[in-house]
This record gives sequence, C-alpha cells and structure tokens, in this order.
Amino acid sequence: MILPELEELYHQPLFNLISQSRGVHLRHWHGEDVQRCSLLSIKTGGCSEDCAYCAQSSHHSTGVEREELLSMEKVLTAARRARSQGATRFCMGAAWRGVREGSEKFQRVLEIVREVSRLGMEVCVTLGEIGPAEAHKLRAAGVTAYNHNIDTSPEFYREIVSTHTFQNRLDTIAAVQQSGMAVCCGGIIGMGESETDRLRMLEVLSNFDPPPESVPINCLMAMPGTPLADQPPVDIFELVRLIAVTRIALPKARVRLAAGRTRLSREGQALCFFAGANSIFYGDKLLTAKNPAADVDVALLRDLGLRHSGLTAP
Repeated sequence: MILPELEELYHQPLFNLISQSRGVHLRHWHGEDVQRCSLLSIKTGGCSEDCAYCAQSSHHSTGVEREELLSMEKVLTAARRARSQGATRFCMGAAWRGVREGSEKFQRVLEIVREVSRLGMEVCVTLGEIGPAEAHKLRAAGVTAYNHNIDTSPEFYREIVSTHTFQNRLDTIAAVQQSGMAVCCGGIIGMGESETDRLRMLEVLSNFDPPPESVPINCLMAMPGTPLADQPPVDIFELVRLIAVTRIALPKARVRLAAGRTRLSREGQALCFFAGANSIFYGDKLLTAKNPAADVDVALLRDLGLRHSGLTAP
C-alpha cells in the first residue's frame, strides 16, 4: 500500500477503522487464536550501536551490565520452560551490531539454534546485521524467522541512530529473504515520531516482497539513561489505529503486540486484539524491559475467550 491509502484508512472514525480491520482479520485468521512467543536475551549489554531507545547501548549509562553469551544449558532451560508454559515460538536476541560467518560467537549461536530447534518450537533470532552467508547458515541450523525491525520511517530513522543507516536494515532483511527464512519486522512507536512516520514505516513493510511473516508493534519503554527517557506513553487510541491499519495493510502477517504492554490496561489490550493483533510476547521480561507475568496473560486471554495457538494462517 502507498502512504495516501494508509492515511485515508488511519484518519477515518475509529469504529469504522476497527470494523474494517476486524473483517480483514477474520477472513485470514482464526479470530480467537493468539500465538504466544517467548523472548530471551542470550547476550546482554555492551552493544556498539547508539540507538536512542536502547538500554543495551554502550553509548548510554543505563545500569545494564554487559553479559557474555549464555551457555547452552541456560538457553535450553529457558526454552523448555517457555514450551511448558505454552509458547510455540522461542526468540533469542543478542546485543551485537551483527555477526559474521566463521567467528566463534556465530558458531556458538548456530549450535544453540540446532539444539533449540529440536524442542519442536519455531526458532526466531535477532542478531543484528547479517549477510547472505550468515542467513543461509542460520536457516540450515533451524531458524524459522529472523527479527530485524526497521523501527520507524526512513525519514525519522536518522533521529534515533547514527551508527548505521536505514539501508543497512534493508540489506539485512534482503539477505534473510533470499535465504528462505521468514522475516519478522516491525517498529517502535512513541519515540517522538509523527503519525505520518508510523504510516511511512507501514508503507515500507507492506511493500516488502514477500511481506513480513510477523510484524511486532512495540510501544517505547522509556529507559532511564537513554536519550528517550522522558518520552510520554503512547496514546492507546493511536496504538489501536496503527494495529488496525497494519492488519489491513498486511492481512497475512501475525501482528504482534510487543513491548509496552505493562503500560496498557486490560481493556486497551482487548481493543488491540479486536483490531487485529494476534500474537504476544509471553513471559515476565523482554530483553531488558518488563512484560506482564505469564499468569496475568493467561487470565486475560481466558477472560476474552481467546486461546493459545500455534496455527499458521489458513
């Protein structure tokens, strides 16, 4: 879709918009199913990039301590726990600029991926920038999807990071697509961007070929010590509008209600699910940010008549 189409959708009366998005959702998905994904930081802190939102950047004084790559035993323990709690996708993130074929850390990640994939869950990783060689190795090891968010619009991107470019992001996504791995790609709202920036982000995502398999919509968790520490929370109706437009623009993608759910009421989350969100991160922590406790999520989904699902789009 192009920007004028997205703007026309976004700015119509809210109830008209979510009625449309609900219709699209029900044509492509089982309406009561919500995928639960678990996210584990396998290497925390000390990242060389200067992303303004990130507590793991070595450019910011946030109190996040640098940790080395987790052992195989610790990762597998976390993966088994996530599976026992109902997660069907296990995501692993590492605070690196990227990885390269032949490096010791990349070989260790490949070994971890092979073992996690044997547990029967989908495996998603986010390791920063990679090229075609790394992408093919990850796919062969068992990676189902690679997460690499574009974060925001091409125009606003330079306002939040200077150590790499928007095109660097697109190059990694192209390598992932060429390997045959699914692309998990979304963004963050609440960083000071305009509503037009958010829709430009969706314009870019909706024109990927093929489209992303899943689209995480993150609300900024303003972390002390980062340049964005004083940003106010996102308005719930702006979030619902964006989720609804995402559902219409990307009907076959899982729309993941990601970071920031601790700041949303149960009613707000319910509106997001109705508008088209059908995936959440599950567990009490997302890399360095808090997430609702697993039992709280179970209770919410139960009260809404929603159920855990590992189903793909019909």
